[in-house]
Amino acid sequence: MGDVAKDLAAGTIGGAAQLICGHPFDTIKVKLQSQPVPLPGQLPKYSGAFDAVKQTIASEGPRGLYKGMGVPLATVAAFNAVLFTVRGQMETLVRSNPGAPLTVNQQFVCGAGAGVAVSVLACPTELIKCRLQAQSALAGSETATVAVKYGGPMDVARHVLSEGGIRGLFKGLVPTMAREIPGNAIMFGVYEALKRKFAGGTDTSGLSRGSLIVAGGLAGASFWFIVYPTDVIKSVIQVDDYRNPKFSGSFDAFRKIQASQGFKGLYKGFGPAMARSIPANAACFLAYEMTRSALA
Repeated sequence: MGDVAKDLAAGTIGGAAQLICGHPFDTIKVKLQSQPVPLPGQLPKYSGAFDAVKQTIASEGPRGLYKGMGVPLATVAAFNAVLFTVRGQMETLVRSNPGAPLTVNQQFVCGAGAGVAVSVLACPTELIKCRLQAQSALAGSETATVAVKYGGPMDVARHVLSEGGIRGLFKGLVPTMAREIPGNAIMFGVYEALKRKFAGGTDTSGLSRGSLIVAGGLAGASFWFIVYPTDVIKSVIQVDDYRNPKFSGSFDAFRKIQASQGFKGLYKGFGPAMARSIPANAACFLAYEMTRSALA
């Protein structure tokens, strides 16, 4: 079985594991990121992550935590297959000699290259997901998008195409790339560095599942710790109205968030994101490594 096919299969299974473990955390993250700024004297819709969970379950039931999962579930195969396959091909390009282990710096480069490739796929997928997840958070605000109650992913896609055309699906591409390129560079670099630390050398084939779980979880946490503000900007742009937008672009969103909420506004939903990143990425990398090993 060729390396590309192995990466496709292993990346698909790893992505499914990641999504199942992490989607409820992602829903809460998006709700906190996209809730409107309260007027003076008013309280925010959600006081924090636990309050968002409580209100979501009360109003939508447990299924509300999995809202918007249909699109990423349908595309998780493509997303992670592209991520791990491009990374694998980048390894071939940057490797000095066939079979030679890559340096950690080369792993950073491979991760960045994979981030470029997945950004194009991630942007429309996350736009649809975010608009579904954010509906209840925006309810009752003056945001125009709440006038539309989406029936599902395809309904979101129809509305977006009618309002913004094909370009509308790629709203937020710049912050998506600003998240995925450095984020994946950091994540894959940290993952390989930790595996070598645990193995005591470049041969990491004998690592236990526990070591892979720790390495994957910490690598995922490093992704979000570094690039989180770009994810906040991406989310507010993607749930913004097409006809009467509040933000003209990424820099405008950054300025307005800073002006109205201060530095902490760029870290709304940080707790759920970090809580999600460790188990979700641990599951992803473990599933990837086990599948890749089984196909060897």
